[in-house]
Amino acid sequence: MELVDLKSSSEDLAEKLINLLKDGKKVFIQPHNIPDPDAISASFGVYELLTYFGIAAEIIYVNPIEKANSKQMIEMFDIPMTLRDEKDLIPEDCYLVLVDSQPGNANISCLGDDKIAVIDHHKDLDGGQFAFSDIRPNIGACATIIATYYCDLDVPFSMNVATALVYGIMNDTNNLTRLNNKLDLEMFYYLYDLANLNKIKNIKMNEIGRDDIQAYAKALANIEIYKNIGFVHIEDCNDSLLGTISDMVYTIEGVNIVVSYARRYDGVKLSIRSGLDYIYADQLVKFIIDEKGLGGGHNEMAGGFIPIENIDFIDYRELDTYVRYRAIAFLEKERAER
Repeated sequence: MELVDLKSSSEDLAEKLINLLKDGKKVFIQPHNIPDPDAISASFGVYELLTYFGIAAEIIYVNPIEKANSKQMIEMFDIPMTLRDEKDLIPEDCYLVLVDSQPGNANISCLGDDKIAVIDHHKDLDGGQFAFSDIRPNIGACATIIATYYCDLDVPFSMNVATALVYGIMNDTNNLTRLNNKLDLEMFYYLYDLANLNKIKNIKMNEIGRDDIQAYAKALANIEIYKNIGFVHIEDCNDSLLGTISDMVYTIEGVNIVVSYARRYDGVKLSIRSGLDYIYADQLVKFIIDEKGLGGGHNEMAGGFIPIENIDFIDYRELDTYVRYRAIAFLEKERAER
């Protein structure tokens, strides 16, 4: 397969990024908290790209990694990632590259105050002026953006990076069925020829941890369907598993909106899926939260969080009523305005 010409689409952003980061003492690469396969693969891609140009780099992250497939990726590809406390900021003379997130997003504890570069595929939060910014909300996976940098700079992909990026694209686009565009497809099929498919097969065979089975069982027992909306309330479920459960409920016949939520010790976490072109998941989660917390994402999938100090609900029944009322009200409003 011929190399896709992507220089016009990326406007030499890759070259600008490399030239910028050469001036720093060191570069720290930070994906969003509890990084998923797309964030991990994109961070790994940036790390090897910088290493190719002789730039000292380190991948850091906040909050332990939860999903079985994410852990499998790190081990299989020998990805150097360091868990860091959210209060442990990087040195002032170093650059921070935020991958798959932006300052101000609910899913990131930014470990830098200055010299920040942002590479993301979520909606632009207009979080301020950055030393470098490449935000493409029309792209399905952040891994796709990183892959274009290699093509722009004529840098060869190692087999591990190519394989990780392929899996990152597969994971965040739900096997190229969600939020993907032509660039995602081009990068996927280009990298596919360079990847180790046996490694991808092994990761996919380990996507669900044994400890997660009980949570899946509870989710199946707690699904409630109202017209085309699937509601799932799960006790103390981690972020990654909550998203996976949302994807599972999304496959139920007749369900094209999913609202999953978990009440935890520190608040309420929400995960949203939408298959309707006039119902945007990021708008729905913000409507449910109603300024009690933070939320955002894409048109088809989004997440949000209400901290414990902003929750007025006494028990789970009141939480169920609140979430259902807000979600149904939003859908009725959107239908009426069509």
